Amino acid sequence: MPELNPSQADLFARFRPIFAQIAERAAQREQERELAFDAVALLREAGFGALRVPVALGGLGASVEQLFALLIELGEADSNLPQILRAHFGFVERLYAEIAPELRERWLRLVAQGAIFGNATTELGNGAPGKHKTTLSPDGEGWRLDGEKFYSTGTLYADWIAVSASREGSADPVYVLVPADAPGIDRIDDWRGFGQRLTGSGTTRFRDVAVSGEQVLSFPRNEPTSITAYFQLVHLATLAGIARAIERDAAAFVRARKRVYSHGSGRTPAEDPLVQQVVGQLASTAFVAAAAVAAVAQGLGEIDRLRQRGQAVPVGLLDDVELRTAKAQVGIADQVLAAATRLFDIGGASALDEDRRLDRHWRNARTLASHNPTLYKGRAVGDHVINGTAPTYYWSVGAKAA
Repeated sequence: MPELNPSQADLFARFRPIFAQIAERAAQREQERELAFDAVALLREAGFGALRVPVALGGLGASVEQLFALLIELGEADSNLPQILRAHFGFVERLYAEIAPELRERWLRLVAQGAIFGNATTELGNGAPGKHKTTLSPDGEGWRLDGEKFYSTGTLYADWIAVSASREGSADPVYVLVPADAPGIDRIDDWRGFGQRLTGSGTTRFRDVAVSGEQVLSFPRNEPTSITAYFQLVHLATLAGIARAIERDAAAFVRARKRVYSHGSGRTPAEDPLVQQVVGQLASTAFVAAAAVAAVAQGLGEIDRLRQRGQAVPVGLLDDVELRTAKAQVGIADQVLAAATRLFDIGGASALDEDRRLDRHWRNARTLASHNPTLYKGRAVGDHVINGTAPTYYWSVGAKAA
């Protein structure tokens, strides 16, 4: 029988004070490009990384829906943090969705003890889609891992790294789990994107890294899955968090502002109906974004509860959740980006003060919206609506001619 989840109220009581502490220095970290090691440590110590680990294995036993509600609030505090932990929570969910039950417990217990898992999946260059130049070669009774990855989000903060690699003698890629401090691993903070600057999304190199057999996992990559929706929904939850941060910062700016324009519409900015309308629109975007995330999370929660009961997950439900995620992405991304621009309609040049770093909301939202491009998600939804075409899972990037 599935265990009882903690209450949402208990989870909020546990983590909201930590989110508030993280939010206090979010703008300063952005201004100084200070990596978020302290914030990650606060979350680790509070057991945030173990939210989805069963209580019986030392975790908190939270539901999928509860996790995403918390990720929205963490994204409001600092949008770098949910993305830093995206690979970690995705790894935990992959254990449930795609890894044999007898192989899970070791890794779940590590997560319960505070281990954070990072990501090393994507490679730069014009390799063929779905293929990896990173290789796993036999070495006696074990293996050796060699290669280079980019977009290694969260790996600077991680204790373990989940690496996608090609295994010698096998046509299917494998999932290799290596300690982040193992000999032969270099983690480099060379992410130069204009947004999400603190996520550690740069280069990770593996040179002759020793790997044991139990560190190598495999799973099917040509079947419908809930994992692609899960990974994308972390980005959408982060965008919903940014929308809430925009609402929060707009209201705080207006409350404190006394200067008005001679051609304005109120005695103070807080009493100006035009300013009130803008803030109301920002709040509405935040509401809609969070509601869309909750709708997709509910579908993922249904899938998780079926698995917990030992029941098969219908392909139709997997397709539905994948399409829900695509629709949410198309609906959320442009609206949050528009809100991040409209934010500046509430005030004059003082809103541009770099100490406020209000520009970070647009930069970070734009960066998140650039992952898994929205235009292709819109096309996939349209193809399904018109032609009944099933969604594509396990998207990859590369040069077709390679």
